[in-house]
Amino acid sequence: MARYTGPKSKIARKFREPIFGPDKVLDKKNYPPGQHGNSRRRGKKSEYAIQLAEKQKAKYTYGVLERQFANLFDRAARRKGITGENLLKFLESRLDNTVFRLGIAKTRRGARQLVSHKHVLVNGVVTNIPSYQLRPGDVVEVREKSKSLEFINDSLVSRKAFSWLQWDQDAYSGTFLNYPERDEIPENIKEQLIVELYSK
Repeated sequence: MARYTGPKSKIARKFREPIFGPDKVLDKKNYPPGQHGNSRRRGKKSEYAIQLAEKQKAKYTYGVLERQFANLFDRAARRKGITGENLLKFLESRLDNTVFRLGIAKTRRGARQLVSHKHVLVNGVVTNIPSYQLRPGDVVEVREKSKSLEFINDSLVSRKAFSWLQWDQDAYSGTFLNYPERDEIPENIKEQLIVELYSK
């Protein structure tokens, strides 16, 4: 199962955003990593560098590697509507991201692990593929045996509500109601830059 396993704080500092969740390092060192620290002179970025950085930020945020990301972009480009928004909708409808949004896990990495370790059901069937694409009406729930896990219950205490998801606390299940609109997605990603990059 391909995933990014490198240093997290370094990536968060590179983009100056808590990409992998809250990070104390960002408070102490809110500047890109490098041998000479904050005193290093950094030249003006080219248009290509800015577009590439935005794509990398989206990839790290959603935990997707290059080939999978490119395949999702192809799907988004073929679908009716705005390509950049379609791409974000596909990323948001991934199973691991939905488990994270529902509050079953505190981070996307944690959600990915829950899915791959078979703690999650989709429409009553055990599904251990983090990249599984949900469709409107799909029901995501925690397996009966896993409902007592401290990891899950601790996470649910501080869960946030999202308009495209419906959560049933008693059943430990959530419904993917529809694909979210762009203004409902809280991620700070300039998707148009990604579209421009792939259009070259």
